Amino acid sequence: MLKRILREPLLHFLLLGALLFFAYGWLGNAAPPRPDEIVIDTARIETLQGQFERTWQRPPTARELRGLVDSWLREEIFYREGLALGLDEGDPVVRRRIAQKMDFISEGLLVEPPDDAALEAWFAENAEQYRVDPVYSLHQVYFDPGRYDNDWAGAVAAARAALAAGTEPEPVGGALLPAALSRVPAREVSRVFGEVFTEGLGAAPVGQWFGPVRSGFGVHLVRIDERTPGRIPAFAEVRDRVERDFLAQRRDAAAEALYASLRERYSVRYEGVSPPQADGGADAGASR
Repeated sequence: MLKRILREPLLHFLLLGALLFFAYGWLGNAAPPRPDEIVIDTARIETLQGQFERTWQRPPTARELRGLVDSWLREEIFYREGLALGLDEGDPVVRRRIAQKMDFISEGLLVEPPDDAALEAWFAENAEQYRVDPVYSLHQVYFDPGRYDNDWAGAVAAARAALAAGTEPEPVGGALLPAALSRVPAREVSRVFGEVFTEGLGAAPVGQWFGPVRSGFGVHLVRIDERTPGRIPAFAEVRDRVERDFLAQRRDAAAEALYASLRERYSVRYEGVSPPQADGGADAGASR
C-alpha cells in the first residue's frame, strides 16, 4: 500500500511543487530589501555615468564616478529620511515636482504613428494654422503727429507732392523706424509697425504711394514695392510639421483621458468654503 502511494504521480507532483515553493522562498524572498538597505546596482551606475557623459561629453574617471555614487547616496539617504519625517507633506515644490512627473508619464503614452491618410485629413481640418504669411517689400515715410501740432494732414499733402515730383521727403521723427523693408513676412511687419499698420497693407496698390496708413506711432505714407500673397501650403511642404502637431494633439488627448479616468477614483469634499463656480455660474458642487 505504501509503495503504491509512493509511486503515485500526483504525490510526486505535490512534492515537486512544495520543493519549488520553498526553494523560491529561500532564494527569492528569504532576504527582501530592508528599509535601511540601499542597493546600488549596475543600472544605477550606468545611469550616473550616462548623466555625466551627457554633461561633459566624456566618461567619468574612477574618482569622479566615486564622487557621483557618493553624491547620489547622500541624496538618497536624505530623501528617505525626509520621507520618514513627512517633510514631503504640504511642500508645494515636492507636490509640483511629483505632479510634473505624472504629467511627463502621461505625455509619454504610446501613440500609434499615423499614416498619410490620417495626416492629410488632419491637415484638411486644420489647414488655416499652416497658412504662409504674405511677404512685403516696402518703403514708408513717417509723420509724428506731435511734431505738427496735429496738422499732420498738411505735412502728408506736402510729402505726397514731393514724392510725385520724384523727390524723397526729409524724414521727421521716428528715427528708430526703418524707412524700408525687403522681403519681410507680415508677422515681422507687425512686430515693427504694429498690426493696425499691417492690416492696411492687404488691399493697397503695388508700386505707388498711398496713405496715410495709421500705426501705433502715428501715420505713414507707404509704397509697396513687392507683395507675395499669403497662401495655404501643399500638404507635402509641411508634412513633418503636420505629423508633429497630430501626435502632440493625440498625446494631449490621451493624457486628458488618463486624468479623467484617475479623477473618477476620487471624491472631492469642500469644508468651510463654497465650491468654485464654472463660467456661467453653474455650481460645480462636491462632485467626483
